[in-house]
Amino acid sequence: MEAESSEVTMIRLTDFLPVPEPASTKLKFNMRAGGGGGEAWDLLMDDREEWLNMSRWRTKHTNNNLGNSRYLLAWAQYYPYGPQYFIFGGFFKVTPIVPAAINAYGYELEALPLHSEFIKRLIIKLERPIGRNVYLRKYESVQAQLGPEVYELAPDTKLGTFPGYQNVRLRHHELQRIIANDEPSWRDALSSVKGVYVITDLSDGRLYVGSASGEANGLWQRWAAYAHLKNLTGGNRELERMRLDLGDGHIVGNFQYSILEIFDPKTKDEVILKREVFWKQALDSRAHGMNLN
Repeated sequence: MEAESSEVTMIRLTDFLPVPEPASTKLKFNMRAGGGGGEAWDLLMDDREEWLNMSRWRTKHTNNNLGNSRYLLAWAQYYPYGPQYFIFGGFFKVTPIVPAAINAYGYELEALPLHSEFIKRLIIKLERPIGRNVYLRKYESVQAQLGPEVYELAPDTKLGTFPGYQNVRLRHHELQRIIANDEPSWRDALSSVKGVYVITDLSDGRLYVGSASGEANGLWQRWAAYAHLKNLTGGNRELERMRLDLGDGHIVGNFQYSILEIFDPKTKDEVILKREVFWKQALDSRAHGMNLN
């Protein structure tokens, strides 16, 4: 009896994402913005204009430009998986600015609906990590040059694996999605520690310092309360007052969550509460923030 083949058939990028004019389309593999502007993936998630600026820039070096291309497939390096992984950031119509702007924003980008259902969900893997000198490629030749293959198509916007306690920076809608999908790496990490955290209102910079000290499932349980659509404030009086005044949309659109300190689950509640008081004093979140006590 012939053995079954265990070979996995990989899906080529160009087979999965056909374009109307292959000869007039380029792919941009964005990694990190210049001048300390941040990782491409972070910009794609949080700052649409800066994300687009990564592909709008035009230099005097023709190999770095969109040139005569009419269309662009934009990608962001998906660093949670590794340097050769990229996530889809959209399909755009390209219009050069006239007169030509050099070492400046030289292109207008118009987002087109083609393949928009895959934005922030489709991850490809290149044959090997690439350097900055090969981040722009023609659609017709990219398959032979870089060997991009479809690696993953996430059911919802990809948030990545847990980045480490010191790197947590979640917008409210991201927190909701993590809790709703019971993301395993986030659940395991947040439920295994107690901690002190800070909520930032990005509309005015005010802070709220809180703690997860008595919860059986640590930070996961506490933050799950904030993510509940019918209880966006976790029962906090000042946050509830803000919700009543400004509406649910203000919280969902402006609140950001980060971790200040973590503790072993066996740590006594009073130890964590003392550290919560310290952070309220250090960040002055009573006088100039959202803490009432």
